[in-house]
Amino acid sequence: MLFVDVIRRKRDGGELTDEEIGFLVDGLADESLPAEQVSAFAMAAYLNSMSFDEAAKLTLAMARSGAILDWSDGICDGPVVDKHSTGGVGDKVSFLLAPIAAACGCHVPMISGRGLGHTGGTTDKAEAIPGYDTAPDLDRFRDIVADVGCAIIGQTPDLAPADRRFYSIRDVTGTVESVPLITASILSKKIAAGLHGLVMDVKVGNGAFMDDLGAARELANSIIATAARAGLPVHALISDMNEVLGTTAGNALEIDESIRFLRGDAREPRLDEIVIALCAEMLVVAGVETDRGAAARRCDEAVRSGKAAEVFARMVHALGGPTDLLEKPDAYLAKAPVRRAVHARGTLIAVDTHEVGNTIIELGGGRRRVGEALDHSVGFSGFAAVGTALDATTPLATIHAASEQDADLAERKLLAAVTLGDEKPAARPAICETLTG
Repeated sequence: MLFVDVIRRKRDGGELTDEEIGFLVDGLADESLPAEQVSAFAMAAYLNSMSFDEAAKLTLAMARSGAILDWSDGICDGPVVDKHSTGGVGDKVSFLLAPIAAACGCHVPMISGRGLGHTGGTTDKAEAIPGYDTAPDLDRFRDIVADVGCAIIGQTPDLAPADRRFYSIRDVTGTVESVPLITASILSKKIAAGLHGLVMDVKVGNGAFMDDLGAARELANSIIATAARAGLPVHALISDMNEVLGTTAGNALEIDESIRFLRGDAREPRLDEIVIALCAEMLVVAGVETDRGAAARRCDEAVRSGKAAEVFARMVHALGGPTDLLEKPDAYLAKAPVRRAVHARGTLIAVDTHEVGNTIIELGGGRRRVGEALDHSVGFSGFAAVGTALDATTPLATIHAASEQDADLAERKLLAAVTLGDEKPAARPAICETLTG
């Protein structure tokens, strides 16, 4: 079989056979397919989409391209569940949710991704922690999940290797925003993790890959239905991504905000609402709680009591990070040499969150080509929420940059990405919908 014929079939709107999907997945996994052909196929699939059957077959084939974890040996004394986000700007939810859920009796084997398009990647953020191993062997990964309750890692060569390569190529070829490809990418990793349940955080808005509610709902339903074919229960929350989530955007800066959240120093309201809602849904899909209100209260108490912070600290240490990161984050997290507050006058009406994400890439905090090294120190902190009155004492945000020239560029792009006015805009809900199939 010639892969150029597979590309042509999808280019012309045809549906791939089982053999063609197998050929694609095998070529991704063993890297026998050249990047230019994978890129061409990704663009053809993006432009012509895939049928539900195609997407389901691609999902299962990519999941089976490597090892599939099995938790049936009793190594974990609670349900094995996870959360996955479709990607946003400032989305550090995983570092909060995993230890909270673990503190509530769940086991969370979180296999995360790197930055995709304008969105930040959980794996990249984890690597901002010195010594943190995002690619442990599977036995060590299982042991940490069983002992600590959670482990956040990246895709290893053993788990869904076909998706690992496909993901990195889609990131830099403008082929991210495809419902079937997003569905297959997410679920192949989660099926390989051997989960008992999954909660999806499907982002919607100008900083998400799905910019309207109908598209977000389509993706959520696609994931729920495709997962059902593999016997994986999935609930989905559609959450707002029309502004930076929390107050920071950038790898090390988001780790710092996560630590402050878990220590109880600062819990930005929209971030807090989304984290607790997703955690509560994890307890519901896992059968730990049946009532969402009770589940939310249990998750909140895990933060207030310090139990979630303790789990986070144990996870970081178990994966090679500092033992005292929670107490002394400033001693370990990278600091940008240039910091500049950006001021404007007026009420913050709207943010082009996609452009904020792109600006972080321009600063060096995201990738423009496969394998590019990141500057973990750059980004934004103190990002004002929509509705904030900005003036000479209340900045829009603080830029963290490698040079004054980079800060100049970021300031221009940031000011161009916001809309100011005189009146406070109507509040938007942080959680738009909950879907359970």
